[in-house]
Amino acid sequence: MPVQKLKDFLDDHGVKYTVISHSPAFTAQEIAESAHIPGRGFAKTVMVRIDGRMAMAVLPATCRVDLDLLREAAGAGAAELVKEDEFKYLFPGCAVGAMPPFGNLFGMEVFVAEPLRDAEEIAFNAGTHSELIRIKYRDFERLVRPKVARISRR
Repeated sequence: MPVQKLKDFLDDHGVKYTVISHSPAFTAQEIAESAHIPGRGFAKTVMVRIDGRMAMAVLPATCRVDLDLLREAAGAGAAELVKEDEFKYLFPGCAVGAMPPFGNLFGMEVFVAEPLRDAEEIAFNAGTHSELIRIKYRDFERLVRPKVARISRR
């Protein structure tokens, strides 16, 4: 999803947001540091397959997805990480690994780690490795309607 399409979606839903440009960075911790955002407030998107269906796990940069917890939260028999080669085609216009956590726009279920719900604001990749968008968590939850669950560990 190109950055403008995401901005248009947020504008259409009356969401106030901030665009943050930063030097190119690729890991969640590097991005948070480059943009001067605490790691707990940067929402990284991890692509997972749950019982054969593609989904997004969204968690703080300081955490790792726990596949057993995710499987339990989804009420599924299997949960696994998905390699970039397996999902990059799903996000045309996005740099690989920089897709925003709006799985609802791609027909995917979204699972959010509980600690993010405690953040007043979250920032996330906006489709590139040099631009973020920051919004209020409650706006993210209203638009995406994710399943909030215990899916991560520090």
